[in-house]
Amino acid sequence: MDSQRNILLIAFALVSFLLYQNWQTAKNPAPQAVEQTQSSSSIPAPSSASDEFEPLADQNVAGKTVIAKTDVLTLSISTVGGDVISAKLNDYAQTLNSEQPFQLLKDTNDHQFIAQSGLIGPQGIDKSSGRATYQTTQDSYQLAEGQDELRIPLTYQANGITYSKTFVLKRGSYAVDVDFNVDNNSGQNAAVAMYAHLRQNLLDSGGSLAMPTYRGGAYSTQENRYKKFSFDDMEEHNLNQTLENGQGWAAMIQHYFATAWIPRDAPGTKLFSRVISSRNVGDIGIKEPTRTIANGESTTFKATLWVGPKLQNQMEAVAPNLDLVVDYGWLWFLAKPLHMLLSFIQSNIVSNWGLAIICLTFIVRGGMYPLTKAQYTSMAKMRMLQPKLQAMRERIGDDRQRMSQEMMELYKKEKVNPLGGCLPIVFQMPIFIALYWSLMESVELRHQPFFGWITDLSAQDPYFILPVLMGASMFLIQKMSPTTVTDPMQQKVMMFMPVVFSAFFFFFPSGLVLYYFVSNIVTLIQQTLIYKSLEKKGLHSKS
Repeated sequence: MDSQRNILLIAFALVSFLLYQNWQTAKNPAPQAVEQTQSSSSIPAPSSASDEFEPLADQNVAGKTVIAKTDVLTLSISTVGGDVISAKLNDYAQTLNSEQPFQLLKDTNDHQFIAQSGLIGPQGIDKSSGRATYQTTQDSYQLAEGQDELRIPLTYQANGITYSKTFVLKRGSYAVDVDFNVDNNSGQNAAVAMYAHLRQNLLDSGGSLAMPTYRGGAYSTQENRYKKFSFDDMEEHNLNQTLENGQGWAAMIQHYFATAWIPRDAPGTKLFSRVISSRNVGDIGIKEPTRTIANGESTTFKATLWVGPKLQNQMEAVAPNLDLVVDYGWLWFLAKPLHMLLSFIQSNIVSNWGLAIICLTFIVRGGMYPLTKAQYTSMAKMRMLQPKLQAMRERIGDDRQRMSQEMMELYKKEKVNPLGGCLPIVFQMPIFIALYWSLMESVELRHQPFFGWITDLSAQDPYFILPVLMGASMFLIQKMSPTTVTDPMQQKVMMFMPVVFSAFFFFFPSGLVLYYFVSNIVTLIQQTLIYKSLEKKGLHSKS
């Protein structure tokens, strides 16, 4: 097998991989909105919740909105239910060069994505008939310079019980602690449970063949460290999982960003989901066990809301396995170290993500140099044996068994491995695919410039210069590589392969194209060095 056949193998493997990823995304499409006459109040409660936990009614009470702002987050909290109805990420632009921050949570006519939480049960204040309207002393809160923590208290009183809901935001953090304190002075016991869920319209998962992405639910339990639960899954059945040790979470994820509810100190917490078709929304969340609060006593329910980018180090510190929403697929054990190396290079050496990709490419290809050298050496030896193999075919004729035996004896005598030319490719492909996922899942590349016309490494090249350069480098690799291909059809396929690849890479994020282009440059350098070495040994021939 020669270099050009290896290029065909790489092309086939890469395209097959991308088609498989796209098929995985498309085989469970998100359901479209359907017209139904069923009212929300008649939809049964999820099996993981108590009988009191029915779909929350639309509010007739017009509450006010409280703004809470830190250095990284701007939240809008409705006093009706204390729901987070908007979350803006101050350090991430909505679009490239936009002055508007990216809005992860929103409650608009065309898209609802909110974080709801409350108290249910006999003495709970969130019912299907209506929800509590909290009181607050301020309409806005802002983290002051030198201040590390911002607290937003909301209060509600009914029947001798004081309910307090406090949001706790910290500097530099996308984790928002939500504390419910129930102070019972009603003269009798009170039974209350806390729930928290994420509600979002049933949207298409999005993505493309070159860049398949996922939008939908996900959760973590003791048995499943990370498992997707799509909108389609929600329509088919309700999620019903118990966190025996209280460790786990329920989330809504999308490309680069994630939102999750994490219970705190609550063994027996249930994970649940449901779809309210009449509103075209799906819920996924947590419900803690009901607690009995004696008269004169108080208790506190705690949960954490993560609402922000997929920053692995921060997410890992907030909850076990939350960092797994950065989905590297089955090659995570390769992709995660590659991402860590890329981040280290950018943070400590070059301060430019494009340059970091170039450095990473040289490091990875340099590490694979022994495999590459073994590949070309094996190919050269195979070419040297071609005259002997041809003479053997003419002498033996159609006796395939004898031909196979004598070929193996010849390989053994000449110390040639017939698979030596393709085995390195088998080892290299997992690394290429892991790099693909590592670069595609890195929120750090979002809106990051390289130089010149490349102003966003996460978007396609606006002028298609990098894909064309990558195709040209593939053409040079072909021209430098000796070949034994004589079939005219194969020659035509090889001739058009750089053109096909260039057109295909038009739709790739420029950071990925940059990697493949630099990888080809490294291949050209390595080919030159290896061929010179082989020529000295009398093994290399371009004929």
